Amino acid sequence: MANSLSSSLENIHPETARDAWRPENAARHIDAVLFDYGQVLSGPPDPAAWARLRAVSGLDEARLHEAYWKFRHDYDSGELNGKTYWEAVAAEAGVRFDEAQMSALRAADIDLWSQLNPPMVEWAGRLQRAGVKTGVLSNIGDAIGKGVVARLPWLAGFDHCGWSHAMRMAKPDPAIYLKTAEALRTAPDRILFIDDREVNVDAAAKVGMQTVHYTDQAAFEREMRERGLGWLLDAGQDGKGRAAGAAKAGCGAEQGAK
Repeated sequence: MANSLSSSLENIHPETARDAWRPENAARHIDAVLFDYGQVLSGPPDPAAWARLRAVSGLDEARLHEAYWKFRHDYDSGELNGKTYWEAVAAEAGVRFDEAQMSALRAADIDLWSQLNPPMVEWAGRLQRAGVKTGVLSNIGDAIGKGVVARLPWLAGFDHCGWSHAMRMAKPDPAIYLKTAEALRTAPDRILFIDDREVNVDAAAKVGMQTVHYTDQAAFEREMRERGLGWLLDAGQDGKGRAAGAAKAGCGAEQGAK
């Protein structure tokens, strides 16, 4: 890892290269970067997809919003699946969905979370080319997880993808972070975890991970540089790095050892 990180520092700003090896930053050494998927690697929910959910369900904004989120943790943690989740939403709203509606709702839900956040996707790719280990840890239901994996082949570039539904637990459960660290074969204090929800970031910090609460790209980059992690932001900018490898088994939607 030291050699790969050293080579990635060759063509970056001198001040950020110095930051990487300052004695006060030695304890901040990072061997892996762990990304949340929703609103970190992906962008905000797609308004057009949400409008489709409303149209297919026949529910107004307030009823759909309440029912959609009420059962989301159970969906993410694998207690519900793509069928039973939408049945629960319908029951809560006092309606019934037929099979055609259920299929359309599942498809729209995948689209809702499929808009990308290009700067973070591009940075993840540069980290991978520079030899830095990367992973994904996402609260996600089974139907959405399968849909996302099917349409985003670049997820195969991550060393490990932890999908909450397959792990049968969800953030901020402390166990999900420890299992992911184990799957990455990296000590928690050597992992930088990035999530858009503060409760998830706080839970990761409590198990020893280094963390960043992601709000927007400008704030993220500013915090990284202020914390002496500019060298990590700049990794892979020289275009050099390890050759692309085969797809990694840990990034399938059904992978459970996370």
